[in-house]
Amino acid sequence: MSTTMVWATTAGKPVTHSDPTPGVRSQVPEPDGTCFVIVRFPPDSVLREVDPVAADTEYRLASPGIAERSEPDNPGMHVTDSVDYVLVLDGEIWLELDDRAMVRLGAGDTVIQNATRHAWRNLSESPATLAVVQVGVTG
Repeated sequence: MSTTMVWATTAGKPVTHSDPTPGVRSQVPEPDGTCFVIVRFPPDSVLREVDPVAADTEYRLASPGIAERSEPDNPGMHVTDSVDYVLVLDGEIWLELDDRAMVRLGAGDTVIQNATRHAWRNLSESPATLAVVQVGVTG
């Protein structure tokens, strides 16, 4: 799994010509802040073969703010105080919803997560890449 923060903004801070992302410490934006990330998910079958403690440590480094919201009894399932605009760039990914329903998404598909409980599952044998813009809302 890899995550690249492309850009972020903080509410109440003036827009400047310098890159604000180096100072951002969480991928979950504060209210009225934004975060734009590219996330690459390996197949779930690959994740089952790694040390869970090492994987958790890596996840917390790669996705600060998101990883801490992951449910211990249901890894990957989480809720953020944000509206997330998600575009699948390549591969296939399954969106697990709060009622355990699974929705398959492919390249070009979009979904909006409105501060809802969900998880991303890659049930294919190839990586999937998502572009995600998160807009922080009041919880």
